[in-house]
Amino acid sequence: MDTIFAPATARGKAGLAVVRLSGPRAAEAVAALAGSLPPPRVLARRRLRDPAGDVLDDALVVWFEHGASFTGEVAAELHLHGSPATVAAVLGALGAMPGLRLADPGEFARRALENGRLDLAQVEGLADLIEAETEAQRRQALAVLSGAVGRRAESWRARLIRAAALIEATIDFADEDVPTDVMAEADQLLGEVQAELVRELAGVGMAERIRDGFEVAIVGLPNVGKSTLLNALAGREAALTSAIAGTTRDVIEVRMDLGGLPVTLLDTAGLRETDDPVEGMGVALARRRAAAADLRIYLTDGRGLPPGEVPGCDDIVVAARADETGAPEGISAVTGQGLDRLTQRIAGVLSQRAARAATITHARHRRAVGVAVERLAAARAALAKAEVPAETLAEDVLAAVRALEALVGRVDVEHLLDEIFARFCIGK
Repeated sequence: MDTIFAPATARGKAGLAVVRLSGPRAAEAVAALAGSLPPPRVLARRRLRDPAGDVLDDALVVWFEHGASFTGEVAAELHLHGSPATVAAVLGALGAMPGLRLADPGEFARRALENGRLDLAQVEGLADLIEAETEAQRRQALAVLSGAVGRRAESWRARLIRAAALIEATIDFADEDVPTDVMAEADQLLGEVQAELVRELAGVGMAERIRDGFEVAIVGLPNVGKSTLLNALAGREAALTSAIAGTTRDVIEVRMDLGGLPVTLLDTAGLRETDDPVEGMGVALARRRAAAADLRIYLTDGRGLPPGEVPGCDDIVVAARADETGAPEGISAVTGQGLDRLTQRIAGVLSQRAARAATITHARHRRAVGVAVERLAAARAALAKAEVPAETLAEDVLAAVRALEALVGRVDVEHLLDEIFARFCIGK
């Protein structure tokens, strides 16, 4: 196998830059640059030189023996001064060595998967952790990276294999005495796992929201102050504001962090009946996006709510222009009155929902668990009828097991690997 190398830190000037190596010649390559290797897993200072003897950098070097690194292979890191010229010189020296090449995107993580250091769900958690922008995203990704999905999948798998073994015992020993409660125990195991998987599916939507972000729509009549509120919450002029009603025609989106949660605020067109075809398109779009949003903020100014709008139980109705009306519980995007209270209410509602998030976080996870639920439902329905051959019951249970093995990448995922690792940067 080739020895791969790549910068693990971002391009540009920095105090430090890290170059990673992994593969059978990693230690040999570092020794060629540094003159000698420090003890494994000990960070030591070394002067790096190219083959001509010219100094490349004064660096810190660490290497890991086989089985002790992130990839599971012999690996090393060079901690360099972070100038682009220094990094380029070291990469050039490594690239000139036989058996070494620049890593592909995600190749370090892919080798960790192939060497059993990570399961596929952990790889996806690692990608999510790299992309995490908020505290909730960080916590969720770290839980997946730590193996939470794999541990749950293994618990489900072990109980299903036990159930399948009990069912198959009635096949293998059909002419002998088999305890009469075998099928009852199998059904209990199947029921326990099925219930846990159904609960997991119920929370996957919230888990996906934490990863991808919640949408909060600002809704109200024309000229009620929706765009002004969006700008105030965003802290910048994200949307045009005007005293002329109907200024907003499209949906303006602003991404922000509220209480550690990723939230996209939507400024929508004022909802009213209109003869203007362009404004009418904007109103129709506003209604669709507001209906699809996770939460709606209804702004009022004494004219009430837009016709036909009925706030949901978690939706927030708040009086606008409190600086003019004096409404004590209202908000003012001009003076800032009540904005902290409003953001706390939004974060509170979304945090309660996020608390119900599942361990599984991706559409791929949802599909695998969904297949397992379907096969377990079929097995239990057949078991209740007591007419279906035991072989068919066992096959349904084993199909559920295979779906859970696909969840962590043990089977049937080769076609997904290129797509998953394409998300990674070079050097990870």
